Amino acid sequence: MFIPKTEKIESIAKNKPDAIKQLEDIFRDKTRIYIDYANIRPWSEKLKWHIDLMRLKQFLDSFNDIEAVNFYNGYLAGDERSEREKSEAENCKYILRTKPVKIMHFPIIASSIPADSTALLNQFIRRALLRKYEVGTIEYLNERFKDMNKKGEYYIEDRKCNFDVEIGVDMLLDYERNGTETFILWSGDSDFADPLEKLLKAGKKVVLFATAGRIARELNELKTSGLKIFDIFDIKDFICWRRECNNKRTKDPIAGAP
Repeated sequence: MFIPKTEKIESIAKNKPDAIKQLEDIFRDKTRIYIDYANIRPWSEKLKWHIDLMRLKQFLDSFNDIEAVNFYNGYLAGDERSEREKSEAENCKYILRTKPVKIMHFPIIASSIPADSTALLNQFIRRALLRKYEVGTIEYLNERFKDMNKKGEYYIEDRKCNFDVEIGVDMLLDYERNGTETFILWSGDSDFADPLEKLLKAGKKVVLFATAGRIARELNELKTSGLKIFDIFDIKDFICWRRECNNKRTKDPIAGAP
């Protein structure tokens, strides 16, 4: 059942009865939601709008069959954005699961390698693609590494923190221990294909909340096993930044979605 948590949600819902009806059907039984935030944060580049964590939680709390909203995100102490996201998730009463972000350094010292060597590029480009490159392309990219070295840059920093294992385990535990009937995953990562397939085979309702162009092939293939996909564009005005409401952008269809 849908009971708006705020007057704003109630006002928007009056203009979107079809979306509310569809969600009431999705959330009809005992439901748990799993938000892989590191995976969905970059969606804003494709969507051209942003997800507001407070508005999202208020909207989800308006459906009384949702028992838990789990929020997974890495934490980097001292980083302004990371600190802000952690505080916001806590203040919004998400069930927060976090762990330290790993910072990795990849050396790019080009002075000691031949011009046509792929030794440095192997760290960033899959070998299947490197084999397609002509020698001139390899030499050009190595020259760019040398340019960076001249500027005093000798390594590239990358950050990593995924929750694929934690989310998959939590889903299966909720199935075994909590009697959850409906599993809602906010992600498009292929690593979730195995736990989602297990849940589908067990007869559970599994719905992927996603956006066009951000769904891995392995997940799309599970539609034949019963996986449903909900395009979050349909709830944009409920969950986006307030200044982005009523943006008349054309919906990007998710290929093959029901």
